[in-house]
Amino acid sequence: MAEELVFYTNPMSRGRIVRWMLEEVGVPYRTEIVDYGPAMKTPEYLAINPMGKVPAIRYGDVVVTETPAICAWLADTFPEAGLAPPPGQRGAYYRWLFFGAGPVDAAVSDFALGHAPPADKAAMVGYGSYDVMVDTLEKAVSGGGYIAGDRFTAADVYVGAQIGWGVQMNFLPQRPAFAAYWARVSDREAYRRATALDDAAMPADST
Repeated sequence: MAEELVFYTNPMSRGRIVRWMLEEVGVPYRTEIVDYGPAMKTPEYLAINPMGKVPAIRYGDVVVTETPAICAWLADTFPEAGLAPPPGQRGAYYRWLFFGAGPVDAAVSDFALGHAPPADKAAMVGYGSYDVMVDTLEKAVSGGGYIAGDRFTAADVYVGAQIGWGVQMNFLPQRPAFAAYWARVSDREAYRRATALDDAAMPADST
């Protein structure tokens, strides 16, 4: 009997990225909505993720947390979905997946919080400066295709979601390359299904 794939999430979280990835993979999964607050700090959920945060997935005895790790794991575990290049051709795929997980996430978070490293301390942070990160990201998505080559991969799910959300929230600048890339990667049935599922799971009093 196949192991059950369980998805722990909240529709107001980065779990939306994992939901999109799950819909791209196309395998059955069960969703557990975890409310913010005490529900994320119960012993039962802390056994899944000691950080007390979502998203997370469980597949038999395997537990994976951290959104980019979940995306990469799903691509590797269900290769029939074609969401990762062959192992010997993953240079750009790993580069941009982890660029999203490192420099993009850190720089956008600092920007949103109003933090910026002093110019003379820029070498101490992985992204150097917000402007350098943005220019690098823009160049990476300016070719008219996908971020790791000529095929859609898990890196597009993760980085694409960061760009779409970042531009919407004004945490990334409104640049034509970002708008064009987001339009390309989000024009997918899996993305539309995932969005509909998460929108339906939103609290009734959310704004």
